[in-house]
Amino acid sequence: MDAFGHVNHASMVTLLEEARIPLLFHEASGAGLTGFAAGMVVVSLSVDYHAPVVAGREIRVEVNLRELKFASVTLGYTVHSGPSEADAVAVTAKTVLAPYDVGSGRPRRLTDPERAFLAERLGMAENDE
Repeated sequence: MDAFGHVNHASMVTLLEEARIPLLFHEASGAGLTGFAAGMVVVSLSVDYHAPVVAGREIRVEVNLRELKFASVTLGYTVHSGPSEADAVAVTAKTVLAPYDVGSGRPRRLTDPERAFLAERLGMAENDE
């Protein structure tokens, strides 16, 4: 937390990561898709703060699919200042992620099953930019 008792930027980025890991690593692996857990890198990240997030309070993080390309996926995040969808939106963010082949040290394309999994689990959100 920062000097004012708010969740700081580094901690918020970690919370966003923790919101996507269950989907990309655990759920995908459970569906037979181990490629995400084998290698995924953050290409870009943007975070917009609309209100402070008070440290120690429960929050709600929603993850949605913003864009699905052949070699990257853009995830959108909405962080509510409390546990319900009715609580105020404190943070919106997005990450562009690329699947990565650790062995070759290069990005790789998403497979058709990976693309279908992402589209099915997250659905495509309206792009408000």
